[in-house]
Amino acid sequence: MNKFTLFLALFFINHQLFAEDLLGFSIDNSDFQKQLEADYDKYVNSEEMDDWLRYLSREPHHVGSLAGKKNAEYISNLLKSWGYEVEISEYHVLIPTPRIRELRMIAPSLYEATLDEDSLPEDPSTLIRENLLPPYNAFSTDGKVEGELVFVNYGMPQDYEVLERYGIDVEGKIAIAKYGRSWRGIKPKLAGEKGAIGTIIYSDPADDGFGVGDVYPKGPFKNESGVQRGSVMDMPTYPGDVLTPGIGATKSAKRLSFNEAITITKIPVLPISYRDALPLLSAMEGPVVPPEWRGDLPITYHLGPGPAKVKLNVEFNWETTVAYNVIATLKGSKFPDEWIIRGNHHDGWNHGAADPISGMVALLSEAKAIAQLAKMGHKPARTIIYAAWDAEEVGLIGSTEWVEDHANELRKHAVAYLNTDGNSRGFVNIGGSHILERFFNQIIEQVNDPILGISLKQRKQAFLRINSDSEQQQDDAENRNDIRINPLGSGSDYTPFLQHLGIASANIAFGGEGSGGSYHTLYDTYEHFTKWRDPGLIYGVSLAQVAGRATLRLANAERLPFEFGGFADNIQLYVDQLEDLANSMRENTIIQNARINDGTYKAALDPNKNVMPPKIKNNVPYFNFSPLRNAVTKLVNSANDFKALTKVNQEVNQEVNNLLYTIERLMTRNEGLPGREWYKHYIYAPGYYTGYGVKTIPAVREAIEQREFDQVENQINLSAEVVEKIAARIDAIIIAAN
Repeated sequence: MNKFTLFLALFFINHQLFAEDLLGFSIDNSDFQKQLEADYDKYVNSEEMDDWLRYLSREPHHVGSLAGKKNAEYISNLLKSWGYEVEISEYHVLIPTPRIRELRMIAPSLYEATLDEDSLPEDPSTLIRENLLPPYNAFSTDGKVEGELVFVNYGMPQDYEVLERYGIDVEGKIAIAKYGRSWRGIKPKLAGEKGAIGTIIYSDPADDGFGVGDVYPKGPFKNESGVQRGSVMDMPTYPGDVLTPGIGATKSAKRLSFNEAITITKIPVLPISYRDALPLLSAMEGPVVPPEWRGDLPITYHLGPGPAKVKLNVEFNWETTVAYNVIATLKGSKFPDEWIIRGNHHDGWNHGAADPISGMVALLSEAKAIAQLAKMGHKPARTIIYAAWDAEEVGLIGSTEWVEDHANELRKHAVAYLNTDGNSRGFVNIGGSHILERFFNQIIEQVNDPILGISLKQRKQAFLRINSDSEQQQDDAENRNDIRINPLGSGSDYTPFLQHLGIASANIAFGGEGSGGSYHTLYDTYEHFTKWRDPGLIYGVSLAQVAGRATLRLANAERLPFEFGGFADNIQLYVDQLEDLANSMRENTIIQNARINDGTYKAALDPNKNVMPPKIKNNVPYFNFSPLRNAVTKLVNSANDFKALTKVNQEVNQEVNNLLYTIERLMTRNEGLPGREWYKHYIYAPGYYTGYGVKTIPAVREAIEQREFDQVENQINLSAEVVEKIAARIDAIIIAAN
């Protein structure tokens, strides 16, 4: 290469590195920040991450285990050694562990479920049985029940409508449901509401087994003995310690009695493997299931009830257990009272290599690299707090208790919360507050995929162009400059920050190519992860690059990098979706009721099958969406005005920053959502009957979906008030900035 060619190459690289000013930075500081991030990347080390992954997943480390406490101390010592001020914050929480787990089929034949997972010589970690948690569902109630089985598909509301058409209900029966389509806790919740006396949950191989690909150890997917553990706490009502809703579970906290804890299931629940499910499902009779309900077991699936009859017996040790949160602080050099909080939980269901340790080691790598930069004289301007949460798996307990315990401080000081929770390989996935949409798009424009060498954004856009499954998504993929970040429901430790306190939050992970199968099973091991999920932890490095940049930029930005164009566009989309939902429900209800009344349904049904037409439903009234439409118009206009504030002055305007980082607080209402006051966010919430899945503008959406039509217009007005407050705050920011 001659000197001129070398000069052009270096010029091009330098131009790429410094071409675009960073959101929230002046020109000079933007260039400095990019160089700082280039230096940061040098300290992110995949081999180090691999060592931590092997150590932290070496043995079962669930909440309350000896290994769990050791891991918390190990993480604490690492962070101390890098220069952080570290405390281990303890909370005293109610945790159930299994004492009795029995499942027997007593008719028409006998079968005793094994309720165990096979150790594999190919995976030495699966040979470790000491302190291993067997398959169970945390926060199932104790119970000994006997009854006929009814197959309820995925156990969702629409599945019970199908059963009703077959003349089948679960009153006094035991429901057997497939994992998937909704969060596991919804299955016993809804079954109990329908009168079932117990619930069994299994993973069908069509969803997570040989129907998807080769099973472990030949491939990554769930083998016949694999069982997904997991909590069935009623987290859509409130997460965290079941006895201390709304307050931190300190040693001296006032607690509910056990019988007052409404988030414990009303009926007993037990997860099983598809090996144990096969004899039960084989013995069932009754109508053959609809085609879309069929799984991949070598049987004809029947609905029941019976003649398969089972005895289910589960009993738990309900013990007060100490959860250990590791809280590490690096005080800001200019704005120590503004906090950037970065978290990942450390407890797992047994070895927990993928979930959560693969995310935890990326966090540790970030923390070490940022500490190294601080030692070199580049302390962050704002305070950075790294948190390793405990007891996430059983109900987001560690993070929720810390947030409830420090609620007043967090409302005053927290700028943003950034979460990870396990990692894999493939495409970047970001969910979060839409005021962070442009911010994250800029980051993924500037970080490259470790295999293809193109930007993470280019790769994600290619995926969306090929795989979008709606006209709107396809149009976004082709024409929208920024990739929409996903709105957040629940399922990880961002929940109390975002949903309870209104702190701008994000969740970051890679996935789509590192196939699953190990989730919450014995097989979530170092061996499985490093062979099938992220060999060499190259996407662990990518995760540290994305999350580390987000942390550093939020910590160092002169004006906080929140933008409102993407937020306004998303809110407009959600209001469009609400109107479309109401209109389509109205039209479908009219058509369906007419076809029931004129006999079309009856004439189209096979008379040899005992299937009835659907029931007549109440007609959907017309709703007045104009308050929301008018509020959105104000929001769009304010967001457009804010775009003019492109130049960042060297002199920091603290009033502007305070108005910016507290704007997410305005998206909450003190009274909370209808029927669940703990959830206060009026833009995003987990669905009452989806669990993890998000509902946007939830109070309105769920009133329509649940056909509580008398509540809709009031919730439209309340939601419009929230949107108008946000628009007014943006206007106030513009005035303060000028």
